Amino acid sequence: MQRGALLDAARSLLSEGGTEALTFPALAERTGLARSSVYEYFRSRAAVVEELCAVDFPVWAAEIEAAMERADEPEAKVEAYVRSQLDLVGDRRHRAVVAISASELDPGAREKIRAAHGGLIAMIVEALAALGQQEPRLAAMLLQGVVDAAVRRIELGAAEDPEVITETALAIALRGVRG
Repeated sequence: MQRGALLDAARSLLSEGGTEALTFPALAERTGLARSSVYEYFRSRAAVVEELCAVDFPVWAAEIEAAMERADEPEAKVEAYVRSQLDLVGDRRHRAVVAISASELDPGAREKIRAAHGGLIAMIVEALAALGQQEPRLAAMLLQGVVDAAVRRIELGAAEDPEVITETALAIALRGVRG
């Protein structure tokens, strides 16, 4: 239970203040634990990050996959892939993963994030192949780049409304730059 409380506190801290806010004193304060107790559960900030990725990313990916499974046609699957990721931007789990991705991580944590993103990309390859993409894996990586750019715009609190960002990303994903 304490480990779960620490992870929940870490999500909150990352969501509120980014990676700079994720400190062991802050975790201790949020959970009511002694600072030394936090070290009993996690040896470093990177270990907290790795655990968050291990716990949160599969849940997030399952939500995206479920949205895609509800779609019948390949184009609808692409739309579900993009829209579900952008809909999750306001979720604390997502904010934590974005904050984590932006931070300096050790190679092990970075590899776990890379592998998780690889799983996301693998979800959409088949739909892109069905749409006639000659290089569906490359197309999936580029599509994820569009999604990642839209996520950053939303996270930054850009001048555009998040719904406008989502619809523009969808338009680019489904029709290219022709609009």
